Amino acid sequence: MKLRLDPGAPWPLGATHDGRGVNFALFSAHATRVELCLFDPDGTETARITLPEYSDEVWHGYVPDLPPGQLYGYRVHGPYAPKDGHRFNPYKLLLDPYARRYAGQLVWDDALFGYQIGNKRADLVMSKTDSAPFLPKCVVVGESDPPRSPRPNRPWHDTVIYEAHVKGMTARHPDVPEPLRGTFAGIADPAVIDHLVKLGVTAIELLPVHAFVNDRHLVEQGLSNYWGYNSIGFFAPAERYVSPGAGLEQFRAMVDRLHEAGIEVLLDVVYNHTAEGNALGPTLSFRGIDNAAYYKLAEDKRHYYDTTGCGNTLNIGQPRVLQLVMDSLRYWVEQCGVDGFRFDLASALARDDKDFNPSASFLDAVGQDPVLSRVKLIAEPWDLGENGYQVGAFPPGWAEWNDLWRDGLRSYWKGDMGMLPALGSRISGSAEIYDRRGRKPWASVNFIAAHDGFTLRDVVSYNKKHNAANKEDNKDGHDDNRSYNWGIKGPTDDPAILDLRDKVRRSLMASLLFSHGTPMLNMGDELGRTQGGNNNAFCQDNEISWVNWTDLGERDRAFLDFVRGLASLRAEQALLRSPRFLHGEPVAPRIKNVSWFKPDGEEKQSEHWTDPVAKCIGASFAGDGQILLMLFNADAEPIDFIFPYFGKRHLRWRLLCDSAKGLIRPEPVVIATGKTTIEGRGLLLFERTD
Repeated sequence: MKLRLDPGAPWPLGATHDGRGVNFALFSAHATRVELCLFDPDGTETARITLPEYSDEVWHGYVPDLPPGQLYGYRVHGPYAPKDGHRFNPYKLLLDPYARRYAGQLVWDDALFGYQIGNKRADLVMSKTDSAPFLPKCVVVGESDPPRSPRPNRPWHDTVIYEAHVKGMTARHPDVPEPLRGTFAGIADPAVIDHLVKLGVTAIELLPVHAFVNDRHLVEQGLSNYWGYNSIGFFAPAERYVSPGAGLEQFRAMVDRLHEAGIEVLLDVVYNHTAEGNALGPTLSFRGIDNAAYYKLAEDKRHYYDTTGCGNTLNIGQPRVLQLVMDSLRYWVEQCGVDGFRFDLASALARDDKDFNPSASFLDAVGQDPVLSRVKLIAEPWDLGENGYQVGAFPPGWAEWNDLWRDGLRSYWKGDMGMLPALGSRISGSAEIYDRRGRKPWASVNFIAAHDGFTLRDVVSYNKKHNAANKEDNKDGHDDNRSYNWGIKGPTDDPAILDLRDKVRRSLMASLLFSHGTPMLNMGDELGRTQGGNNNAFCQDNEISWVNWTDLGERDRAFLDFVRGLASLRAEQALLRSPRFLHGEPVAPRIKNVSWFKPDGEEKQSEHWTDPVAKCIGASFAGDGQILLMLFNADAEPIDFIFPYFGKRHLRWRLLCDSAKGLIRPEPVVIATGKTTIEGRGLLLFERTD
């Protein structure tokens, strides 16, 4: 094929169709030559063109008359010198980091590796086998319209997040048409959206939807990378979630439908590492384009500085790599309608060099960006590097996953001793962590369970993990689960044990939705989803991970109704979602905005918090003429609680929630005075009536 080639421009990066042809631009600081390879729909290479210009470390060229839909890839020339950090290999076809779409599937073969597999010198000997037959191809994409529905723009303090997986949420849903199950269109189905709306969800947080790779070792074991934390492209949606021929429009249509229902769309994004792994991983894109620029290298440049546990760390401190990430984020916001992001292993992104820095180039760039600084930003505030645990250290404007909430509340309701201080802090927004630099309680994203770990049902059904299906001899996954089976491991028909498990999961869920901060629900927990004790189901693309919508027993249906009631109470009671931290400031004579009480009705003093055996406590929240009273009892036995004085008198209290009995706004109305009894493992919520 003979094609005319013009110099083109070094911007924008990627393949840009302007209606007359396509401009190709690729950053590589250390390459000596870049070849653009074009392919026909069958994957046959039809042209190989050297990009004619090199400007500001960007290789570029313009091909007139090239239409959208054209398949392409790159071959990049330069030194193959792993000891110097360079791994150029023109025998390997490479994916464009800016590609908006990929066609075809990756097929694992030794040809995908830049070195000779099996050679005694390992990665020091370059492979000369063509990888093109085994690699997906990039697709030139034309312009299209962004989503049209107005954004919900939900205030942070009114936000309830639902973490979900595109396939896991829809694969077994009987009301979603079978061809749409496992796709973005499945998430947009009215039955799924109706469930979220009735649950009180205001934002859905989708596990990674960027193009990602199934790891070779998983494929060889008959498994797959189900979660998707193995990105290879930051602009293209994973084809497995798109119906054949639908393209990005299906994602945009999903965003429109969710926005129409008042639900924001958050994406879990993985910019900390890529699917190319360590020095012995495949050469698919970044490694072959410019290994020394895209990745953080160790002192021995043959190897990588890895803070992610995945073999490599993306070099966000490099200006062009930072630009890649920022361009990707803005693309998903401006062109796809996304409302925010949860950043996987975010501490890795805040290391310009080796140390965490709250003013790292990435955090500063996001903070000043007129687009990204206005969307919801959530950090997973840890990585696997030295001093990687940084809960509370991210700058203003960021929310953070607060695993201390998870651990503290699981331990408290399990009945562990000495947990009252943790309970008090977590219920009131974890102020000792987040109350600085003008941050608000919403900065604490509270959760009982998430994709990584036990489901809520498994928290009350297993003492230990059961990960045999992952084929790692049960060595993977966390060992510190703060869980308890209450008498029998796993499934049981014992009504006493089931009653106790139900009590505990109701109290955990009530604690979550009644806590200050941002609550996050784990997909299917409201339906009693179980993974059979597997607390690391990243490779289980099957019934272990998928939501079971149809086989709900009476207990799970009752629990679903209870969770809906909790969310409704949170939405109507402003004192449960304070936009600011409460530190006991007076709001009326002898009434403070938050107070803590012993079961005898006396206000708790500092020395009372250190009682290791105390498991019962009361908390009041007051403001705008209203008072709410929450009573907690993690003991096994009932406890009488004397209502405290407010002002100079006892008040009358209307019961709003009794987690032990599964009651929300009970009928007939329950009015209490003087004292009440809290069942074991129970939580009561009252509002004043006079």
